[in-house]
Amino acid sequence: MWPSRTDAFWLFLPAVVFAGLNVLYHVLGDRTTGALGPAAGLVLQVVCDLSLVLLFRFPALVAGLVTVAAFAMLASDLFAPGLLVPVHPIALTTVPTVTPVMLAQVVRVLDRRTVLWLAGILAVVATRPWAPSWATTPFGLLSTVLPVMITLYVEARKQLLQSLRDRAERAEREQHLLAEQARAAERRRLAGEMHDVVTHRLSLMVLHAGALGVTSADPAVRTAAEDIRREGALALDELRDLVGVLRNGAEAGPRTLSPAVPGDPARLVEESRSVGVATDLVLDGDPAQVSPTVARTAYRLVQEALTNVRKHAPGASATVSLRYHPGGLDVSVDSTAAAHAPDPALAGSGSGAGLAGLRQRVELVGGRFDAGPRPGGGFRVGAILPAYVPTAEGTHCDPGARGR
Repeated sequence: MWPSRTDAFWLFLPAVVFAGLNVLYHVLGDRTTGALGPAAGLVLQVVCDLSLVLLFRFPALVAGLVTVAAFAMLASDLFAPGLLVPVHPIALTTVPTVTPVMLAQVVRVLDRRTVLWLAGILAVVATRPWAPSWATTPFGLLSTVLPVMITLYVEARKQLLQSLRDRAERAEREQHLLAEQARAAERRRLAGEMHDVVTHRLSLMVLHAGALGVTSADPAVRTAAEDIRREGALALDELRDLVGVLRNGAEAGPRTLSPAVPGDPARLVEESRSVGVATDLVLDGDPAQVSPTVARTAYRLVQEALTNVRKHAPGASATVSLRYHPGGLDVSVDSTAAAHAPDPALAGSGSGAGLAGLRQRVELVGGRFDAGPRPGGGFRVGAILPAYVPTAEGTHCDPGARGR
């Protein structure tokens, strides 16, 4: 493998330093006197020193070269004094001076058994156990065994720290998963309670309204009872969708939008008119230019805005504006000031998070939301929506597009 810049620097630096020291020793008189000439030992040492820069690329070759050089220096000292090792050397070992650095670094690239065999062989050559001496044995151990032990300790400590970090990250992920499971269980519990309580009451309301529509002789009462029954049935549908979201933790795909089911803003305008709120509808463009998901977001915005008009601005009028264009949809609901004070019971029946929820819904599809008082009185709720839900890749993604 090729070393990183940091590793290359820490290999190049000792190679140059040791080569420079060997040249200095040669200049100071540390020369060989054998048949190979006075610079034979210097050449061997410098070759071993400079080979260090190739350690990460050819670790076995560099380790073999240093080992062969060590045996050659030992043989010269024992059988041909002065051939490769000076008779009175400044160095106190018969291994190349770069040996400690080579052994310290080779631990990172060769398997541990090979490194231990290599360190043991060089330790025997450097310490000369057959002729122990205070001039060779300690320095031999320091230049061979000690670097390997230190490096093995450092590598083992690094592996331990990495293992502890991995264990901590795994524990954090498991804690996150447990929290998700707890949230999912809480969602299911809330969904069950909502289904048991609210559905029961809505079902009773629908049944009573249906019975009133059948038994009453007054056409107006029958019409009102049918409206109540129909709205209750739609509320049950919406509640079923919400319970599904709470149980599954993900929003179900949008239903196909058509005038017969919730999704048509014109139907919301008619409902608003039927309860006495003067509401106008301004349409411009082709609704087919936007995806079902975006259209459903616009529907929810109009629904919430008209609900707020009925609750907080009695006697006010409203204008719903929908402008479809190739780039998306511009939707707004403008209302006038209230003609009289709102009913406290009705105005306080909400959760207070309607506009915040609308903003979140609009931003989820990549739109911009705006709400606030109008100059001269009244209130305005509006949004600029894209034609399709954007994704990180820059394309559109609409799970409901297949239903169009």
